[in-house]
Amino acid sequence: MSTITANDPLPQQAAINSAVRHLVQNYSPKGNRVGWLMMASILVEAWDLYSIAFVLIFVREQYNPGPLELGLAAAGTQGGALIGALLGGWMSDKIGRRWMFLGTMTLFVVLALAQAFVSNMTWLIIIRFLLGIPLGSDISTGYTYIMESMAKGQREVMGNRWQFMFAVGEVLTLGVIALFLVFDVDHEIVWRVVLGLGALPALIILVLRHDVPETAVWLVQKGRFKEAKAVAQQMYNDNLAMLPDHDVVLPKPNPTAFIADLRKDPVRWRATLYGWIACFAQGSEFSTFGFYLPVLFTMVGVSSTLGNNLVTMALFCLAAVSGWVGPMLTPRIGHRGIGIAGFAIVLVSLLVAAAALYTDHKYILPFAAAGMLWGHYWDASNCMTIPTMVAKPEYRGTASGFAYMFVKLPSFLAIFLFPSLFTAIGQANATLFVAIFPLIGLLAAIFILPEVYGYEHD
Repeated sequence: MSTITANDPLPQQAAINSAVRHLVQNYSPKGNRVGWLMMASILVEAWDLYSIAFVLIFVREQYNPGPLELGLAAAGTQGGALIGALLGGWMSDKIGRRWMFLGTMTLFVVLALAQAFVSNMTWLIIIRFLLGIPLGSDISTGYTYIMESMAKGQREVMGNRWQFMFAVGEVLTLGVIALFLVFDVDHEIVWRVVLGLGALPALIILVLRHDVPETAVWLVQKGRFKEAKAVAQQMYNDNLAMLPDHDVVLPKPNPTAFIADLRKDPVRWRATLYGWIACFAQGSEFSTFGFYLPVLFTMVGVSSTLGNNLVTMALFCLAAVSGWVGPMLTPRIGHRGIGIAGFAIVLVSLLVAAAALYTDHKYILPFAAAGMLWGHYWDASNCMTIPTMVAKPEYRGTASGFAYMFVKLPSFLAIFLFPSLFTAIGQANATLFVAIFPLIGLLAAIFILPEVYGYEHD
């Protein structure tokens, strides 16, 4: 491999590209450990984003908010995450992956505890909005870290496991709530403790992350070769011999140029475009029908509050299985296969659910919901993986944050406005309306997405 010296600047970019390619092609058990550590933070996000759905009934009992206020309290974290995704992705490229994921977890610990002590709906809305900012930042930073710490093939399977971690977080949340209900704990204590408990796993993850180094890929891209060599030696037992032992000054990439850069390559552009569409479609389908499953079951009289939680917990246990199986199948059927199958299953399931509501066959709803969640945990699995993976390393944080924006924007709007839509047009019509989103995702998977499993930059 060629090396560069201070007096030989022309081969610098070639050597940098060689070092980056060398890093992403080599597997490391420590890289796998780091990948799981990044995935663990999604459990924290799942706990916070969706615990509010399970305790929304108790919040409504205490403060009696209107539909819009109730929706804003539920969607506040999603709105903050929209800002956090964009800000966090850019900051991750600018100041590094490590500082961002340490900072985001610290903020989350503080704000998660704060929401347990709010005195009214206004403060709950404000704190949940602020809480969303580190959550959105952490996802974009975590995906960037995974794509830069693991080899191709392995990184995609790990990235696609985020839905599995969401399901685990949701099951744990429901289990805690069910225990409180069994012991007949006061409903105000239930929702405050459940929301505040998210700080505990966040604190554990913060401690475990403390000694995780900056990614060697980011250090190489910044010309900090001495640190990159040290990190690569620590994680991979490789001193990156193609790089010199001194740092160099490199031009700073313009984060706004990453879209123009994508347009130069039709494969990367189409893959990223699909990622944005899939993020929007899956965020919309879940944040309407899926997010409001507990409320939906209660309104149509499926079960009692405890029974509602147990049914929902069983559904998310099934979703966890789906979230594990989907990534395992990805090497066999590719990203297109997972996307097409997932969106098709969700579309059929929502049509069945709507028919059940129209014909008053409410007993079908749990089965339709099971099918919907199974498909959703496939179609959502790669929508963040693909845009982050195909982006060039210098734009990877920005690309990841931009993609996550397409998850958070529809999630915020859907959770905020769906209660009003639900009330205005009824459960059946609202469910039929939601079927538009998996249809959009399915068409995008068929006609836009090229197969990019194992994609590698030139």
